[in-house]
Amino acid sequence: MDFSIHHLHHFNHLAVLVSALILWILGAAWYSPALFAKPWMRALGIVPSSTKKGLATGMISSFIGDLLVAFALLHVVLWSEASTWAAGAFIGFLCWLGFFAATQFPQGIYESRPIKLFFINSGYWLVGLLLIGSLLAVWQ
Repeated sequence: MDFSIHHLHHFNHLAVLVSALILWILGAAWYSPALFAKPWMRALGIVPSSTKKGLATGMISSFIGDLLVAFALLHVVLWSEASTWAAGAFIGFLCWLGFFAATQFPQGIYESRPIKLFFINSGYWLVGLLLIGSLLAVWQ
């Protein structure tokens, strides 16, 4: 297999943008009071406050990070020649397993963080990468 970066010039920019938006919206829902905000804050020792200091900066940086993740995952999907939602989801799963779960789990052990924090944070990335992996594979 020859290494090629030809697809860097011919990829679906809209699919990357929509994927980033999906991750961003999923993150807003995942870390909302309706889902995991309270156990996540408890696990980190964060005390809720009425001020939202740094919220806008955090949301902007999250979206930029989500764009980078979507862009990188698109390349893995294209290199693997995945073209079905199941193949894209599998690529998303492999990336989650190798790059997120495999790094976050021991990091949490070293930092003496609660295992619940690992499940909350890595669960978000698992769901997100499954979703956008599927989307990027079918929307080329």
